[in-house]
Amino acid sequence: MKDKNADLHGNAPDKSPVALLIIDMINDLEFPGGDELEKPACEAAENIANLKRRAKELNIPVIYANDNFGRWRSDFNEVVEHVRTGGVRGETLANIIKPSYDDYFVLKPKNSAFYETTLDMLLTYLNVKRLILTGINTDSCVLFTANDAYLRDLFIHIPSDCVAAIKPTYTTDSLAYMKRVLKADLTPSDQLDLEALKQDAVEANQ
Repeated sequence: MKDKNADLHGNAPDKSPVALLIIDMINDLEFPGGDELEKPACEAAENIANLKRRAKELNIPVIYANDNFGRWRSDFNEVVEHVRTGGVRGETLANIIKPSYDDYFVLKPKNSAFYETTLDMLLTYLNVKRLILTGINTDSCVLFTANDAYLRDLFIHIPSDCVAAIKPTYTTDSLAYMKRVLKADLTPSDQLDLEALKQDAVEANQ
């Protein structure tokens, strides 16, 4: 199958042992607790944006995994448009971490970015071995995604300054769990050596 369709019909031309996953950051925050989440989410978004810039310099693919907010007739671009121009609480957040034309995306119906989405297949075609998880909420969508990534034998990196939840304790408790149980590396984004991660992943796969 890979020989006949090695790049998903031209839609996944990149090859990289490392990928950056941005979870639910294109978010209107129009839900109970969204007001509490806005400030930590924007702080995390600034760090994710810097990490994304560094990743792109190394040709590390960037994937947005986002809820569809129950908008089953919409696509990702419509979700982005809704958040950036709809006068919603999450507009500033989306503008900080807005997608680029060459980013990948998947729309998800539930907490995990893997559940009933194309993410698993996309990561397979990209040859990803190490997955950097960022986004909101640390105690739900990030946690569920990390669980599913671990079950797929992916090495997990969750920069501690690139995730946010409604309560700070939700983040600290969830990160501690993911480090202990899922063997997640929590190195902050400004200390994360992306070039070394790529090399380690290549060597581990040889």
